[in-house]
Amino acid sequence: MDFGNPDTWSTAIYFWIVPAVLGDAIFPPIPSEMVLITGGALSAEGRANLFLVGALSATASWVGDVVVFQLFKRRLSHILDRWRWGRKIHHGIHEAIARAGRSSTYGTIIGARFIPGGRLATSAASGIADVSTQGFSLCAGLGAVLWATWLVGLGYFTGSATRLPFWASSLIGVAVGLVIGAVVGLIVTRRRGDRSPVDEPDGPSGTAA
Repeated sequence: MDFGNPDTWSTAIYFWIVPAVLGDAIFPPIPSEMVLITGGALSAEGRANLFLVGALSATASWVGDVVVFQLFKRRLSHILDRWRWGRKIHHGIHEAIARAGRSSTYGTIIGARFIPGGRLATSAASGIADVSTQGFSLCAGLGAVLWATWLVGLGYFTGSATRLPFWASSLIGVAVGLVIGAVVGLIVTRRRGDRSPVDEPDGPSGTAA
């Protein structure tokens, strides 16, 4: 497989988006952002469909968030403990929650995904605290659309502006995205707005075994 050949990537990108974004919902080190930015850069060269890349990205993001949310809301996270790799993931989820903290606004469910590990932490914490399924789904859906639009659009803009090979545009886009995305995410999660049930004192506060 020639990784420097844009024709190779233009064919494979559609098959990589869904597993990368779904996997990132539970295991943040998976470079889903890189995949989405690359999809945008390929779209700038006319080698991928911009709207299809965006739609697949947003849909996979929403599905992944809902799966993690339901896993913890229904207290099924102990299923992960049956396997060694599952226990490591389960431990990593609680570490992510400890680092990111619990959401105090519905805006955090939307914006925390721009912080490394924030998407996982917020989805799990929302499930633990028994946030309403409808409320979480709507916020996760809006967040998924914004997240996908931002990353795919960043790749498209970088590719269009630099006119460099798609892989170079992707690297530039990732560097810019890491800086701007982290700043935007921090601003969003520090805002004060309508309170969410995530940290209500009468909600469940324990973690699943």
